[in-house]
Amino acid sequence: MINPTSLFNALAGTRKGPARLKVKNVKRILLIILVVSIGSKLFGQFAPAAGENGSTAIHKDDALFTGWAKTCKVQRGYINVSDTTVVFTQNNFTSNKAFFGTEAMATGKPGGALDCISLGDGGTAILTFDFPLRNGAGADFAVFENGMKMQESPFQYFLELAFVEVSTDGKRFVRFPAVSNTPASEQMASFGQIKPEHIHNFAGKYVANYGTPFDLEDIKDSTGINTDSINFVRLVDVVGNINPDYARYDSKGQVINDPFPTEFWSGGFDLDAVGVIHFNKLTCISSQEIQKEFKVWPNPVRHNDQLNITGNIFKSTKIELCTLTGKRLKTWVSDADSQTKVNLPELKPGLYLLLIHSEESAETIKLLVE
Repeated sequence: MINPTSLFNALAGTRKGPARLKVKNVKRILLIILVVSIGSKLFGQFAPAAGENGSTAIHKDDALFTGWAKTCKVQRGYINVSDTTVVFTQNNFTSNKAFFGTEAMATGKPGGALDCISLGDGGTAILTFDFPLRNGAGADFAVFENGMKMQESPFQYFLELAFVEVSTDGKRFVRFPAVSNTPASEQMASFGQIKPEHIHNFAGKYVANYGTPFDLEDIKDSTGINTDSINFVRLVDVVGNINPDYARYDSKGQVINDPFPTEFWSGGFDLDAVGVIHFNKLTCISSQEIQKEFKVWPNPVRHNDQLNITGNIFKSTKIELCTLTGKRLKTWVSDADSQTKVNLPELKPGLYLLLIHSEESAETIKLLVE
């Protein structure tokens, strides 16, 4: 920490007796003090730990959550990516990759610090949900890890981090712009400590039972995804090694430093759960509800043919034709009650979605074009 008085004297110059300052020197001093002050604040500019004023952490029991991940598919990483000969043995099983936990442990509501699955260095997890996620007001989902506050100096946090990515079609993933201001001049040890204020948009920012929120608004301008129809969330362990051969970088090109190596069966990011705040239930396909509310025929249909729609239809009913990725191709508004007809545009053979919004109902129907 720079002492402002020492800085002042050094720049202004001192003589025996009272210091004689020039206006130019005073301006220089004030400018440098201002820059130092702003720089130190920016370095720790992000939300603090769970329970502190200004924290964005969301407890697992918060009423904001409307659902949880339904499936999880994990690809494990090594327990030491810089030396893949390193192995760990537990319960008579030996591996050079992480092997703690099961995929089922990452589905549903968080179950505690040991109810998780470890990804290993650079490991990945892809999760799916009952309904697509959408871009609502504020955070749209949150990721839970099993970080903890350390009971030794400097009394910060043991956190293992992961990038967060989302996709509409399961092929094109977009990563949230994450920032790590944790110093990377020296490798953080296996049980090193991180200040939550130094990291942003990384899963694992908060301790167990508190989710790190993610807002789809941050990536609304990305290509290849529909932020109102997110079907997949992917987590990618950041590794944490500052060696250029293995380092990972944040959205600003800075090396990410987190605990390394973690040569245990539980090495790497430990995924506990993904909680959903904003579902897009309009894109849910439920055959029972469709038969009860609307009927569409013919289906399959030929391109350029006419579709008949009956059911809970009103003159204000909105009908939208979309691709499976959520791109809207055509919109109609019904001009009759109980039944309406629409003329399809020129379409390539394949599967499409027909979104029907009436005053009382909203459904999505799969439409096969031959």
